[in-house]
Order: sequence, then structure tokens, then C-alpha cells
Amino acid sequence: MSISPHDERFMAAAIRLSRAHLGRTASNPSVGCLIVKDGVIVGQAVTAIGGRPHAEPQALAEAGERARGATAYVTLEPCSHHGKTPPCAEALIAYGVARVVISVTDPDPRVSGRGISMLRDAGIEVDAGVLEADGRRALAGYLTRQTKNRPYVTLKLAVSADGMIGRQGEGQVAITGPEARAEVQALRAETDAILVGIGTAISDDPLLTVRTPGLEAYSPVRIVLDPALALPLTSKLVATAREVPVILVASEDVSPLGSEGGTPPTVSDIDSRRTALEAAGVEIVYCNPYHPEVLLPALATRGISSLLVEGGAKTAKLFLQAGLVDRIQLYQAPVVIGEGGIESPLQATDIPSGFAHRGTHMFGADRLDEYEREN
Repeated sequence: MSISPHDERFMAAAIRLSRAHLGRTASNPSVGCLIVKDGVIVGQAVTAIGGRPHAEPQALAEAGERARGATAYVTLEPCSHHGKTPPCAEALIAYGVARVVISVTDPDPRVSGRGISMLRDAGIEVDAGVLEADGRRALAGYLTRQTKNRPYVTLKLAVSADGMIGRQGEGQVAITGPEARAEVQALRAETDAILVGIGTAISDDPLLTVRTPGLEAYSPVRIVLDPALALPLTSKLVATAREVPVILVASEDVSPLGSEGGTPPTVSDIDSRRTALEAAGVEIVYCNPYHPEVLLPALATRGISSLLVEGGAKTAKLFLQAGLVDRIQLYQAPVVIGEGGIESPLQATDIPSGFAHRGTHMFGADRLDEYEREN
């Protein structure tokens, strides 16, 4: 059967549904599934928070007997292997669906193509690649971790009208308005982890949590590039480490901080600081903080599929120069910082080559331009 506008309409709905649990399904992808019978949705689901159960068995259970002879729209190829749950392909077969429409085939070697083969061997019609570009965008974190062994990296920058991202010695400076800040909170809620450099952590003393009412439980893991364990024990990050995880990435040899922030403590200070940080619930990972090509695979082994880089200028440059940014979210605000400003490492006029402009959105007086790396 050829792909129809109805197929695209239902797949678009499944992709929208899949985004509901981004950043909340642990190492599993957030997948959307619709069961459609005679043009009517009779079952729908998204991968459960925590990663299980998967979308397909939930949607099938909702459809019940109406699933027999129906069409299933799934954003990712149904799994075919026995893990902690039975294969989703088996569930689709058992419920008697007549057709399965897939957006993206799964690169996981345990699944890739096998789910489709299992369905076809059972006499089920399968069509794949429907709205694939949109499906891949929604599954970007999972797909990047599977194919590149690292998280999908988003760099977010808020830049003033005079090209600054802050002001020296003043901590957090509000550049964007409340509408844009609310959008960033939503982005944090659908991201597995958020990362800043130690300079930002010290000067801004940020929480890096999600503060939107109702979404507080979806705060990402907070990561600080902190080579010499300089994060103050009195910081908000340390104070809340038992509520929302904090990971400090320290140098294997506890190297000096250099220009990123302050004078390194002595060896004895480092030992006592390490003990105090760990007692507060902070996790310390020893991996060169300024080699993201090493750090990112280490995060991937922890099931982190998406990473938001929020600050500051040195950290943004680090990831850009390493070629490890997949998406850029550039907010431009009408405010002027003036004297003492910290220059942005990136402007709309010097987006690196290899990035495509994906859209412009207005949030109050602030403009968001989004760029995505072209593979």
C-alpha cells in the first residue's frame, strides 16, 4: 500500500505524542504509538516515564479487541529482542494488527530491521520511513547515542543587542524576558542533562533545575566542568544535590583551573573538599573536563542521550571548536549590557558551517533562531 496523507497525519500525531516524555524515559527512547481502526484512533501511548512499559503494549492494551485488523503508527521500529520486557513486535502480532507504519528504523543492532522482518513474517504489512526527518528530530538523542556513542548536544545562548551574554562580576544577568525563560525551562524538562563550566557555577550560583509548576520533577542531571573541585560547598548546586543529581567532572590529576575560575586549592584542601562534596550527595567523575570527545561517551554509558550546554563562553567555545554541537538555540534580546560585558562566543552572523537554519520564533521581545547540524 502506498503512503497516504492519512498516514502522514497520524504519524505526525504519533511524533507529537512521543515528545511528551522526552528526557523522562531513562536510557530508552520516547516513542509514540497510535492504533487506528477505520480512520479512528482507538489506542495511543508514549513510552512510560522511566522507560517501561514501551508505547506499543500500552496503546494495544487501550485498543483491546479493536486492535485486530487495525493500523499501528509507531515513531520507532518496534523492538524484536527479549530484554526486561517482551518484544513489542510480538505484541503487535498477538493483537492481530493488519499494518504497521514506522517513521524511523532502529539503529540498535539488536533491533535494526529485525522488528520489521518479524512483523512481515507474520503477514503484517509494514511501511517505514513515513515523516522520517521529523521522526529523527524527535528521536535525536536516542539516535545520536546509538550511532555516535554520545549524547545529542544542544548549545543554548542568550545574547544581548550589543553581543554580550553577561557582565563581569555580576553573576546572573537577565538578558531575555519571561516568555523566553519559560521556553528554556521547557527545554530543560525534556533534556537528560545540563552542563556548565565552573566559572559560571561560581559566578552565577545557578540551580539549573526546572522551575515551571508541574515540571519540577523533570529537572535534568546537573553537570559542572570542575577540574580542581572548586565548586563552593555553600552553592545551590551542592545544597540540592540530594534532590537533583549533580556530577562534577574533575581532572584526573586535579589540574589548576587556569582562566576558568580562581586559584586551585592545595592537595589537602582538595581531599577535604572531595569528602565534603560526596557527603553532600555530589558525584565526582574523573575525566579531563576540557576534552568533550572523551567526556561525552562517558555520559552516554550512563544512559544520557541529550545534553544541554548552557554556560559560559569558554564552555560554549569548547564544544563548538570540538565540533560536538548538534543544535544551536540562539536567543537575541533587545537589552544592552554595555561596559563590562562578556562577549558571546557566537552571533547570528557567524554560525559555523555545516549548520542549517531550522526556524525563527518570537517570545515576547526576544527572538530565537534554531540551527541544526546537517549530517
